Parts: sequence; structure tokens; C-alpha cells
Amino acid sequence: MAKVWVYVEIANGKADATALEILTRARSLDAEVSAVVLGPGATGVASELGRYGATTVYASDDPVYEEYIAQPAAHALHELVVEHGPDVVLFATNYDSRDVAGRLSAKAGAPLMSNASDVTGPSTATTAAFGGQTIVDVKLEGPLKLVLVRPKSFDAEPSDGDAEVISVKAHIPDELKKAKRVERHAEETSGPKLEEASVVIAGGRGLGEAGNFKLLDDLAAVIGNAAVGATRAVVDAGWVPYAYQIGQTGATVKPGIYLAFGISGATQHVVGMKGASKIVAVNKDEDAPIFSFADVGVVGDALKVLPQLIEEVQRRKGGP
Repeated sequence: MAKVWVYVEIANGKADATALEILTRARSLDAEVSAVVLGPGATGVASELGRYGATTVYASDDPVYEEYIAQPAAHALHELVVEHGPDVVLFATNYDSRDVAGRLSAKAGAPLMSNASDVTGPSTATTAAFGGQTIVDVKLEGPLKLVLVRPKSFDAEPSDGDAEVISVKAHIPDELKKAKRVERHAEETSGPKLEEASVVIAGGRGLGEAGNFKLLDDLAAVIGNAAVGATRAVVDAGWVPYAYQIGQTGATVKPGIYLAFGISGATQHVVGMKGASKIVAVNKDEDAPIFSFADVGVVGDALKVLPQLIEEVQRRKGGP
């Protein structure tokens, strides 16, 4: 039976949500599923990983994996794959996981596929191209394959499974302790996380200037349980922090409703939001590509539509 491994990041004692999504998908494959989790709190999440599909969890609570960036984790993971010979290791498309995957690829001489939207077997996966309009089947060759999977590609669904925990006791050489993590900074938000919100309100360059993003904040406040996002162009312009960015190089969201204001619909943005149940777009350009993806399209000035929409939502909710 094939061996499918999932690399799991851990932060503040919690397993990464995307890794749980990947484990859910992995357990549906005809394979033996294991997880690798390294860093403080690793053994504490082992039972959760078992519920999501891992039958074996390789874990270490050694703080070296938290204190130093990527190199210790890649070294330990390489020793594990040499010893146990998995057919494929699946990674979430997160910053640290991408770094570890790239280093493992170099160490093991293994092919690395990025931006996978599905994993169909130990050697096969799919990815989306042209804004999700074309699905490409990819076959990987070699004894070890590595795949980076996009967040929100699957739903995380726990089961009644359990996992055997195997302690990882890798020796990390001093020369791999050079890039040290000295601080973590998390952007503070007043509402739900972008990836978890049931309603996402996003803005693009069509909003004109950074100050107009306040209209999106006001709309999110009156709707409730809504988060504000942005296109890469807006983030690159310095209007909002990177944490707002939605798209191929940002967050992937799958809300019930996605409201797009002043967004043209560039391919790199669309791949991050096309999974929304309903898409509503407002743009002055009637030929904007976003309208080909939208369930409801409004040809108009977002700066005129937004105040009216905020007023109407307030009226219907009986607010001031």
C-alpha cells in the first residue's frame, strides 16, 4: 500500500487548518496516511491529527523547530523520509511549509509540485490554470514526490480515527541553526479571519485611494461576520496590509458571499476567490473579466454603490 504523508505546521499549540483539510483528503485515498509535526505542542495535537486521518504521527516538541527557520525541520523530515520511504509528502501552501518543501526537494532530489488544487493519488494531482477555467492533470515520477496544496481545496472533516505517536529524535547540526526567528507579528483584526468569514468584501484599484477602504470596513460592520480583503495591486500600492491580499500569492477564501468592488478580475486574484458560493461584482467597466465569474454583476461606480448599500443594509436590520 502506498504511503502518503502530510507535513503539519503548528502555531500557538494548534495544528494548521490547511493541514487538516489535506489529511481529510488523504484518508480518502487508497493509502497509509501519516503526519509529521515538529515544534512545541506537537504531541499535544497528535490525537487531533488522528481524527482527521493520520494513522501514524511523527512528532517532536523540540523548540529548535520553532526557534530556527526551515533548516532544522527540513533536516529532520529528510531523515524520516529516508528511513520510512513515503511515496508522497503533502504540504500546505504556507510560508514555512513552502520553505521546508523546497529544501527537502533539494536534499532528496525529489520533484516538487506547487499550487495543487486536488490530490488524486500518490503520484497524481491537479492544478487550476487561467483563473480556474482549465484543470490540468499532473503526474509526478520518482520514488518520492512532494506536493504543495492550496488552502481551501478541501473541507476539513474529522472522523473517529486514532493515531500511533512516534517520537522524532533527530540531531540538528549547529550549521543548520543560522536563520533564527526572533519575533512573530500578527495583524490585528476586529472581525473574523479572512479565510473563515462567511462574507468577504474585497476592494481593488477601482476604489481610487486607500481612504476609501473605510467604506468596505463600514459595510462589513453593518453586515456582521464579514471580513475585508483586497487585490494584489492594492496591497502593492500600500493601501492595506498584505494580510488582506486574496489570490494566488495571498489568501484563498470560500465564503458564502463574495462582494467585489472595483476589482477587474485578474487571473491571479480569481484563483483565490472563485470557490465562493455566490459572487457579486461592482465595476464601472462593463467588460471587466470579473463579470464572467459573478453570479450578480452591477455596472456602476463602487464609490456610489457602497454608501447606498450600507444605508440599505442598516435600514433592513433596523439600525441607525
